[in-house]
Amino acid sequence: MNTTLTTKKFFDAVLFREIWKAMKVTFRHMFHKPMTFQYPREKRTIPDAHRGALGLLRYDDGKERCVGCDLCEAACPSHCIKVISEEDKSLPLQRYATEFYIDITKCVFCGYCVEACPVNALAMTKVYEFSTHDKRTLLFDKQRLYEIGERYLEDAKRYLYAHNQEKEGEESRAYRYHFPVPVEKSPES
Repeated sequence: MNTTLTTKKFFDAVLFREIWKAMKVTFRHMFHKPMTFQYPREKRTIPDAHRGALGLLRYDDGKERCVGCDLCEAACPSHCIKVISEEDKSLPLQRYATEFYIDITKCVFCGYCVEACPVNALAMTKVYEFSTHDKRTLLFDKQRLYEIGERYLEDAKRYLYAHNQEKEGEESRAYRYHFPVPVEKSPES
């Protein structure tokens, strides 16, 4: 028994059986279709529910949706959102965001800010490429967020539809939240 084991070890060493076993696995995988993406040239198809860059949205008439309620700032777990709001002088009950900042270097792309927004002013797009030479360019202000929202409006709307926060079509306009219009007293009363 001892001689057969020694003979087997000798032939395994001479014939390099471990190498042949490994080469068999290599040859088996050599003829499969490659599964890797050649990233800069090939882009992956991204689902509608993808959490990418944040963008601010406007209503169809061009009016800003953001009402400066600061709920997105309160919902953010990484505290990367800063909203400064003021009351509109012409309409005393309405507020608007004078400044809006998001630090993308701190953002964890959780989507809580989008869920907290009562007027669906924030939405996530499919943009995921944030490489830059200067970290300061990753501090998005209100103007840049509106540019992203306008450039990738369809992606942002698809994100809201995928998360059941907004519905397509005319019936969705009926349930959208708008601040109440002040009721003026009529001269008769």
